[in-house]
Amino acid sequence: MSLRLNADVSTADTDYGIVLLNQRNGDFWQLNPSGALAVRRLLDGDTPERAAAALAAEFEVGQEEALEDVLALLEQLRAAGLVAP
Repeated sequence: MSLRLNADVSTADTDYGIVLLNQRNGDFWQLNPSGALAVRRLLDGDTPERAAAALAAEFEVGQEEALEDVLALLEQLRAAGLVAP
């Protein structure tokens, strides 16, 4: 599964993570470092499982919890209309 942002969504790295900006309506999402890592890995073509493994390796979290977090983030991004179907 490859994540792709909608064409009207731009990203900006910050000192604390990443910001996703919906240029269509001005809404933005601030993702913390773990959310930023997950999104970057998914945008680079990783599966949710591989993104979760990267989270587990980088942060103090178990693999199962990391996968739950990645899947929840994906659902939230879809619900917000930030990612392509």
